[in-house]
Amino acid sequence: MPERFTTKLSLALALAIGALATSLPAAAQTASDFPNRRITMIVPYPAGGIVDIATRLVTEKLSARLGQPIIIENKAGGNTNIGHGLAARAEPDGYTWTFMGPATLANPHISPGLTWSTDSFVGVGITAWAPFAVVVNPDSPANTVQEFVELAKKSPGTFNYANTGIGSAMHMNTVVFMQETKTDLTMIPYQGQPQAIIDLLANRVHFIIASTGLVSQHVQEKKLKALAVIAHQPSPLLPGVRTMAELGLPSVNVVPWYGFGVPKNTPQAVVDKINAEINAVLRDPDLKAVYSRQSLDVVKPMSPKEIADLIAKDSAELGKVVKAANIKLAP
Repeated sequence: MPERFTTKLSLALALAIGALATSLPAAAQTASDFPNRRITMIVPYPAGGIVDIATRLVTEKLSARLGQPIIIENKAGGNTNIGHGLAARAEPDGYTWTFMGPATLANPHISPGLTWSTDSFVGVGITAWAPFAVVVNPDSPANTVQEFVELAKKSPGTFNYANTGIGSAMHMNTVVFMQETKTDLTMIPYQGQPQAIIDLLANRVHFIIASTGLVSQHVQEKKLKALAVIAHQPSPLLPGVRTMAELGLPSVNVVPWYGFGVPKNTPQAVVDKINAEINAVLRDPDLKAVYSRQSLDVVKPMSPKEIADLIAKDSAELGKVVKAANIKLAP
């Protein structure tokens, strides 16, 4: 065989092998060298909120364990759809993560024309439960959930409630509350919980389901009145306040969770490695202590299969709520 020909053949073969290696999806690679560069975490909320704080706390500990920086990019807007859309379109190589929470589950039901869905992501870790409290102004004649329900039934549409976003935990829990108690409350939109709580303190809002950590001090100072908590167990921040489940309304006890996801088709080996590292962080006693101060509960470590089952179950349940309430938004 002519030397020139064999040289060309060898070069062509080398190029083909090289092209194949670089074109192989991360699925064909092992997780042994993952990660070998920085990771981007897309958070579809503004910086500074409870979601952002909880995310940064976990990613800081993960970055130390993985030996690579994890850069948080806040991509707020579009009812979280901008950030989720960016994350769904990212290369499925394990180097782009996204925050997952109530809106991740609810939005695809609320806006069916989205470019992403819950199935666009693979859950790699559930990091926190976020207890909420049902709160009214101290001037409210209602001292219990039942008394508030009776008042609301007597005057449909008269009482209003604060909502920080369609599909948010605050919104979904209030919708479920109205469905289960057969009440009709008027929604008042807000950019965030702090402003909504200010208006509740001023008695411009009648009813709010807000983060326990944001209202507990006001309740302790008797500036607000807590009727119930939405949590797996009573909150130490609100002693004596019973859960919705204990009050006979388990369907209203939708405790939101926060977690991380990666684009679908991310290699299973990479998913498993990220999941293992997140679960290791969840066992860190420092995390539990800091979360407690933020009124967050650390989640028991879960496998990717358990996370997938939780996402499927909660997505289906929220889908029923959205359909029953006929909640629709243009994508």
